[in-house]
This record gives sequence, structure tokens and C-alpha cells, in this order.
Amino acid sequence: MNRVRSLALLLALALAVSGCAAAGASVDPGATTPAMDPSCPASDLPLVQLALASDPRAVSGPSTACLPSRAVEPVDGGNPVLPASVTDAEDRRVTVTDIERILPVDISGTIAATVFGLGLGDRVVGRDASTEFPGTEDLPVVTDSGHTLNAEAILELAPTVMLTDTSIGPKEVRQQLRDAGIAVVVISGEHRLDTADDLVHEIATALGVPDRGDALAARVLADLDAAVTEIAEVAPDAASDRPRMLFLYVRGNANIFYIFGRDSGADSLIEAVGGIDVAGEIGWEGMQPMTAEALVAAQPDVLVMMTDGLASVGGVDGLLERIPALEQTAAGAHRRVIDIADADILSFGPRSPEIVRALARALYAPAA
Repeated sequence: MNRVRSLALLLALALAVSGCAAAGASVDPGATTPAMDPSCPASDLPLVQLALASDPRAVSGPSTACLPSRAVEPVDGGNPVLPASVTDAEDRRVTVTDIERILPVDISGTIAATVFGLGLGDRVVGRDASTEFPGTEDLPVVTDSGHTLNAEAILELAPTVMLTDTSIGPKEVRQQLRDAGIAVVVISGEHRLDTADDLVHEIATALGVPDRGDALAARVLADLDAAVTEIAEVAPDAASDRPRMLFLYVRGNANIFYIFGRDSGADSLIEAVGGIDVAGEIGWEGMQPMTAEALVAAQPDVLVMMTDGLASVGGVDGLLERIPALEQTAAGAHRRVIDIADADILSFGPRSPEIVRALARALYAPAA
């Protein structure tokens, strides 16, 4: 099962069983996060200008990775050239003739962020529950039960083109929309930092704006390269000194605890910030239910979690109470948990460079 499909099932199960994203959190699927959350201040200074931890493996206490801005900056470009014909990820030949009403939906909000990055945000008519960046606040949500397509809600919006992937479904709804005359383009689902430019080109081609795709892909790659270079200046050179990191997906109300390992997408984030993906190190593939034995074998210094997931177990105290095996790791002993907003952490698109920087700041300069 590929990474995005298994993540979709995991998130849908968590939301369906728990009934909400986190303990005490609003269940309003249209709730959004502001461009700059005053409760999550973030510095936009380069890492080298911040107060760095002397040893990133020995930092104590939790941190929150905050983005200075959650907005998506669009590129400039020429007018769309239509019709645009593409062979999508399901090997269907799709011809897009009209992009006046675009519906981008997936598990992480990545497709919507890319459409906005291409300068087509004013044509977007709806969103998924994970799309929560500025400019999307008033868009109707077309997913329910977590991340299930609501055919009726979609048809009411009368989109001329829908961009989606197999992380969200069911596939019968996609076919229903095709039968209704909507051009449905299924985008490749393997989202990682090192494929962000491919994703941009794929979406831009389907929307008839390949030149804008070239510009956006170049910007994303340049920004990612700059972020990685900046992080390399402060990250330890020796592997033995690099922080040992593990991505833990939790939904406490549903008693769901998963470790994300190799080829989960989380591994590429950990590697980008100069950490060691300890789940991959012990041979953990994709996403699997957490075991105490795996935690102890991995010996993480740092846990990376979604903000709502951490809240769902009552914060760090609740996490340590629910998972006693963490006491046998440095991460548990030091209470070292970095959380980042659910709608941000696995968004592999135009916002990826700032997400990488935010995670690096929380890792190397936790007092900033």
C-alpha cells in the first residue's frame, strides 16, 4: 500500500473513531489557522543568527515548529493554454477545457497549495479539510468523515476540473463526477520533498499553465536548496552528533499510535533538517502501528508529532503516561517533542521550504 493511500486510511479512521482531531479541539471542518498565529511566534531570521543549542541531541523540553507566515506566494505567468490533455496517475487520458472553477483536494492540502502557487487561487471553488492557509478560509469544504469526498457537495459547486489523488476517495465518487461531465485529473500520490518539482509540473500541465509550472518549480527547488544549505551550516557534521528523530502519529481518542518510517514522507523531512530517521534505521517501512520494542530499538532523541495529535493525548505528560516505553529513550527522558500543525507537516508543495525551516528552528534553536 503506498504512503499516501495508507495515510488517508489512517487519518480517516482516526477522525471517524474519535469524532474530532484532538481533545478539546473544534470539530468544524472549515476551521482555519491565521496567517500568523500569535500563540506560535516564529522568527524569520537565518538559523545562524539565532541562539543555537550547543547539542541538539541533549535539548530538554518540548518545542513547537512555527511558520512566520502560512500564506502561499503565487508566481506570475501568462494566460492558460487550453485544452490541455494529460495522462493522469490512473492512466486515464483526460482533456481539460475549462479551469474557471477548480477543485483541488487531497489528504494534505498539497494540491491546493500548488494551485494557489500557480496564481490560480481565485479560480478555486472548494477545499478539503486539510487546506487551511490564508485565502482558503471562505471556501466550502467538500470532504466529510475526515477525508471522504462528498459527491453532493462537489456537484453543488459545479467545478469544471477536479485535481485529486488516491489519498482521498472513494474512487466510486471520482467516477460519479466523471459521469457528471467533470474533468477529474488524478495526480501522482508519492509526495516527498525531492519530488515537489514533479508535482508542480504535473498540476501545471493539467491546468494549461506549464510556464507558470516552470517558474514555481524553480522557485520551490531554489528555496529548498537554500533552506538545506542554511541548515547544513548549523547541523553537526558527525553522524554520531546528529539528532536521532522519529515521527510519531497519534490520535489518543481513537487509541491510534503509528510510527512513520522509510518512504513515509516524514523521513525526507527528517533528513532535510540534518537528523537521522531512526525508524528507517531499524528497518521500519512506511507507516506501521507503534510497538514498545520499536521505540526502544530506535532510541530517538527527538519525537516529531502533529500538534493535534499531541493534544489528543494530553500533551507531553499524557504522551509519557500512555507510552511508558518512552522512558527508556532520550526523547522521553528529556521530554523532547517537536510538534507542528497538522495541516503543515506533510504538505509537500510550495510551502515545503518554510516547513523545513520551521522544523529546523525548533530543533536547533528551540528558544527562538
